[in-house]
Amino acid sequence: MSDLLDDPAPGQNAPEFSVTEISGEVKRTLEGTFGRIRVRGEVGRVFKARSGHLYYDIKDDRSVLACTTWKGQVSKLAVVPEEGLEVVVTGRLTAFGGQSKYNMNVEEVAVAGQGALMALLEKRKAQLQAEGLFAPERKKPLPYLPQIIGVVTSPSGAVIRDILHRLRDRFPRKVLVWPVAVQGSTCAAEVARAIDGFNAFSPGGALPRPDLIIVARGGGSIEDLWGFNEEIVARAVAASAIPLISAVGHETDTTLIDYVSDLRAPTPTAAAEHAVPVRLDLLAHVSGLGARMAQASSRAVQQRRQRLGDLARALPRPDSLLDSPRQRLDRLADRLPKALIAGVQNRKLTLSDRAASLRPATLRSLVARRTDRLAHLSARLNIRPIEQDRARKAQALNVLSNRLSAAQASRLSRQSERLAATGRQLDILSYRATLERGYAVVRAGDRLVTSTAAAGAATSLSIEFADGTITVADKTQAAAPPAKPKSTSAAKPPKSPGEQGSLF
Repeated sequence: MSDLLDDPAPGQNAPEFSVTEISGEVKRTLEGTFGRIRVRGEVGRVFKARSGHLYYDIKDDRSVLACTTWKGQVSKLAVVPEEGLEVVVTGRLTAFGGQSKYNMNVEEVAVAGQGALMALLEKRKAQLQAEGLFAPERKKPLPYLPQIIGVVTSPSGAVIRDILHRLRDRFPRKVLVWPVAVQGSTCAAEVARAIDGFNAFSPGGALPRPDLIIVARGGGSIEDLWGFNEEIVARAVAASAIPLISAVGHETDTTLIDYVSDLRAPTPTAAAEHAVPVRLDLLAHVSGLGARMAQASSRAVQQRRQRLGDLARALPRPDSLLDSPRQRLDRLADRLPKALIAGVQNRKLTLSDRAASLRPATLRSLVARRTDRLAHLSARLNIRPIEQDRARKAQALNVLSNRLSAAQASRLSRQSERLAATGRQLDILSYRATLERGYAVVRAGDRLVTSTAAAGAATSLSIEFADGTITVADKTQAAAPPAKPKSTSAAKPPKSPGEQGSLF
């Protein structure tokens, strides 16, 4: 630049510069004078181009400094600039000759003080809460006894050892560890990828999908835990289909992941305690339940046995159940002989009535009348064909008359045989057949004597045997000699047609 100043154009006191030359000199002067600098201010307008470059402003109450972070540098930023955030940016000043502007190429962004970090945290918290990511109804219940537990933490810290030790003491389970950086610029991205990666596992695959995820880290400052306050981590936790426990920091430390997770544990050890129950407590509880079930079963059987006994005492005796049917059977048995006799008599009367209408004399009289009528009609007809027809009909009538007479004779024979069989049955059912087996019928006048009391009260007794009847006038004297034997037919009382004598 000094060479240009020493060589002025002819007729001019000051040298001439081209636009490109002056822009280049300004750029070299800015970069050589300031070099790597740190600037503190409030983030103003923020714009992220489609190319991935990040453009924003750093301002105070008087001035504005344009800042640029190239695409390759954005992923390395510990804090992504947000409007209204007070930050300290580190980078180099440079100029852009195309628009005669200077700006700062920012390589690092840090929050200016803990108060600014808390303000940013509250802003993000309010935004996520407005979207419903903290709603209680979104939280998923934890499995009571998970088979596989996924742990997102540093593999070299004491946290993973505490979790494994606590799980081994309470209830040993399979554990899948996804190693991540738990602080620094890459912490948030790695934790989010780990949560998404566990959710991408397929159940029953080579690496089975966990039933529960634990995101754990030890205690630290707010700057050390800032990666768990990033929006990318909170949204990954909200999108997880697997229940998740957050155990970041100590009990007093609170991060955004604690509000989004399904359960917040104060320490990593407490997260392991929430993940599985105590095996010995479960065994004792199961034993207690088994004892209670055995007692309940025994008590139920005893109650049902007692109830069955009470019901059995209320039931009537088997003998009493049969008393009424026995009495009904006895009454029907007493009525059966009379019913049989009455039935036979009714059928005998019916048979007599029908037999009277089928006598041969009546049939012959009917045939004679029909023959006379036929002869009378024939006498009135002198035509030969009619005579021939009359002869044929007379012959047919004779045939039918013969058949009718034969049928009548056959039917009378069958009815006679049936009547004889019925008479034999009556003889079998008659009480006289019983007398022939050695029994006797005792009467006091016209009344039957069936007990000793009735015999003692009678003045004279008539005893009927199969071959005759004797009369005892004085019971203290010897019995009179038996009367002259009478035939069975003579002893029978006279019967009117169609009647049947008593069985007794």
